[in-house]
Amino acid sequence: MSPDPSHLAPATAALLQCSDAERIAAMREERWITYPRARHALELLNDLLARPRTTRMPGFAIYADSGMGKTMLMERFRRAHPASFDSAERRLVTPVLALQMSSHPTERRFYGQLLTTIGVPFAPRATILDLETQALRNLRRMEVKLLMLDEVHNILAGSAKEQRIMLNLLRYLSNELQISLVCLGVTEARQALGGDVQLARRLDELLLPRWQGYEEFQELVVAIVRNLPLKERSQISARALRQVLQLTDGLTASIFSMFNALALEAVASGAECISDESIAAWQPTSRAAVAFA
Repeated sequence: MSPDPSHLAPATAALLQCSDAERIAAMREERWITYPRARHALELLNDLLARPRTTRMPGFAIYADSGMGKTMLMERFRRAHPASFDSAERRLVTPVLALQMSSHPTERRFYGQLLTTIGVPFAPRATILDLETQALRNLRRMEVKLLMLDEVHNILAGSAKEQRIMLNLLRYLSNELQISLVCLGVTEARQALGGDVQLARRLDELLLPRWQGYEEFQELVVAIVRNLPLKERSQISARALRQVLQLTDGLTASIFSMFNALALEAVASGAECISDESIAAWQPTSRAAVAFA
């Protein structure tokens, strides 16, 4: 008799018909799991993208510790708004453009990175003015409405002068192209962006704190477990959830990694569920965070 899949999300329930090896392979793949906090953040970003264009576009500064899922949130939003090809004008229309700030961003490196991201070749010895002109022309043609910048705290790697130049550059791009900026980084990013008062005032802060509260954390765990293709329903007590928080330091990536490991063990052992006992016995094999948080 087939197992009852009512405890799983529909797409995950379909995996119960697969072999153990196939289920294990599916659990090891990078995937997106929607949970309330992420859903709220995506709703805010969608609202920002829908705003009419003005000379002073609002934006967001998203702050969180490493491992809280900032980068995956950015990737999820970017993939939800893919580029499309305008065959009439033979151009790519890209509403959302995302890139990661280099380890030591400068004006030249930033424009070069921007042009590389959109696939535009440029001369290695081109002047900053030439790079700027190329970038502005192509971003207008692509109708970019929202620019997402990950690891924005890397601005602090530069000198005080370089930091001012970078912040002026970001504000200039937003004004000139009438685009919204979404800057993501660790807490130090607030210090980086605070170097330009005008820019900082346009960016509403969105904090992604480490998991603490029971009710919100329970919603996250429910979302995770519903997307793990285990044949039996997992029963996890409040005490076990507190153990999870202690073992993972409340980091989203570590929480996903832990439950994924527990699910793999459940398939291998034949238990087919995650229990208080398996949580109590769990030991992390490494401190590395998985990529699908």
